[in-house]
Amino acid sequence: MGNTVAREDFEWVYTDQPHADRRKEILAKHPEIKALMKPDYNLIWVVMLMVLAQLTAFYLVKDLDWKWVIFWAYVFGSCISHSMTLAIHEISHNSAFGNSKAMWNRWFGIFANLPLGLPYSVSFKRYHMDHHRYLGGDGIDVDIPTNFEGWFFCTRFRKFIWIVLQPFFYAIRPLCINPKPITRLEIINLLAQLSFDVVIYYLWGVKSTFYMLAGSVLGLGLHPISGHFIAEHYMFLKGHETYSYYGPLNLLTFNVGYHNEHHDFPNIPGKSLPLVKKIAAEYYDNLPQYNSWIKVLYDFVMDDTISPYSRMKRHLKGEVKQD
Repeated sequence: MGNTVAREDFEWVYTDQPHADRRKEILAKHPEIKALMKPDYNLIWVVMLMVLAQLTAFYLVKDLDWKWVIFWAYVFGSCISHSMTLAIHEISHNSAFGNSKAMWNRWFGIFANLPLGLPYSVSFKRYHMDHHRYLGGDGIDVDIPTNFEGWFFCTRFRKFIWIVLQPFFYAIRPLCINPKPITRLEIINLLAQLSFDVVIYYLWGVKSTFYMLAGSVLGLGLHPISGHFIAEHYMFLKGHETYSYYGPLNLLTFNVGYHNEHHDFPNIPGKSLPLVKKIAAEYYDNLPQYNSWIKVLYDFVMDDTISPYSRMKRHLKGEVKQD
């Protein structure tokens, strides 16, 4: 339980990320993939149904015993909340209304954010675009853990705690690695969220409010779906920076598991990523892949050679443009 992992620093690489080159190759060979670069209007209706489902749950838990509030927050609320963060991920790529209506996507992201209880959507969009442009970029990509995380969470028990505290680290990491000035839209996101939270508390009380917030925290921490945080880019095999997952939880996560496909074609909605894999199978079938996010979490904790340091990191060259 107390074994210390061998890695003492990130895996520094001096090559560009692989996704841009692979995208060019695939498009040259399979130009029909360009037809998939269009909005997924079904996303709008799915998000509205998810918001309605959580509002219904807020009402139903208001008079339950606390043990059942906690139970349903983990069993149901956490799944919806985590799924909604990945709907917001889709919206951040303008998948709901298309690139020509970028602001419609921003406002819709703020709406989708409401049942999470914590303001998230606008800031996520700003940092997530950096993650795609500058994957692993030192001081830019806040998906990379801090040096403290790599240094401290170096035993099996500490790695388990690190997984539990994932929501905290994802919230605080941007402030440590790449702080940005607050924008007007972020203030609107915050005010809209606080207003919504106050309304929920006023209408249905503390149990509904707790259910909302606990579902978000639990869903992003020790939860099967949270395996995607580690599965996407943690280096279980040396030299491989991005990994895809092809298991059933893609049904709840807008196919975020198709992560090589997503980084190759970030302007294709998650709904169409399985088709990308099918069309360009010769590029994806032989890449390292997962079929269980639960196993990813287990292996991350139990494998003494894997830690938060198990990420590729690169010094960026040339001009860096951030949102």
